Amino acid sequence: MAYFLFVDESGQDQHESPYEVLAGIAIRDIDLWPPIKNVTALEIRHFGRRYSDGASELKAKKILKRKTYRQAALRAPFDEATRTALAKPCLDDGAHATPEMITALAQAKIAFARDVLQACAQSRARVFATMVPRRAPRSGTDALRKDYAYLSERFSYFLEHGGSDDQGIVVFDELERYRSHVLIHQMRRYFIDTRTGQRRSTWIIPEPVFVHSDLTTGVQLADLVAYIVSWNICFGGTDPTRREELDPLGEVVREMHYLAQRDIAGKPEFGVWSITVIPDPRTRVEWDPENRERQCRPKPAKPPPTTIAGRRSVA
Repeated sequence: MAYFLFVDESGQDQHESPYEVLAGIAIRDIDLWPPIKNVTALEIRHFGRRYSDGASELKAKKILKRKTYRQAALRAPFDEATRTALAKPCLDDGAHATPEMITALAQAKIAFARDVLQACAQSRARVFATMVPRRAPRSGTDALRKDYAYLSERFSYFLEHGGSDDQGIVVFDELERYRSHVLIHQMRRYFIDTRTGQRRSTWIIPEPVFVHSDLTTGVQLADLVAYIVSWNICFGGTDPTRREELDPLGEVVREMHYLAQRDIAGKPEFGVWSITVIPDPRTRVEWDPENRERQCRPKPAKPPPTTIAGRRSVA
């Protein structure tokens, strides 16, 4: 048995999004097919056809942008049958869409996103995410980025506490070939060369799988989660960039998060949430000059061992 962790990013362009988010949605193999079927069925139910047919892709930043909510609010909510009947011709021929059709399509997009997330929750999916503030300092090492390491940490906690032998398989949206090779190399080094990574490799297969997002429903679900986390999930007080209109969707995402109880620093029930903020993604060597100096300082040479009758002394 295995859990697939479908992973995608949001806000990596560092333009508008308040956070850079790396998000994953974990679904057990035996539970995976129902939400995939549901996505297709919900597209037809809300749009009268597959929204993703042709050049259109189900990207959260397109279907849940602010403009969608402004258009949806222009008229009172349509009943589902009327909304679908108006949304389909708007998708088929947007150039000749009436204001009524545009509003119906916007309402259909929001309803579709809500129902997709609820279908994932019903399939016992779990959400994992790391949030790096847009203005946080950037890491400049060739080690595995801290957000990837934290995501693997929380995923491994979830698998470890599951009480079974389920393995974790990480599925990424395909990057440029060079970036994909770099990430594979970094993950291998992390899981093979570090003690922490070696422990987590008990639960997570160290080599990820790369797929095309437009062909893989699981990655599209991760894209939806990443966008909602970036714009709606807030820690530590209020955030002026937080979009309150996304609250109904954010609430469903919160219901799918996971809390692991760990024995950390002598605290036997230390809570580790599956969604976390990383204020500073740099490694300790980067943000601690004294530690960097200690790391770079050459170690003194050890004296040669004394020998007795050709054998190394234990003294």
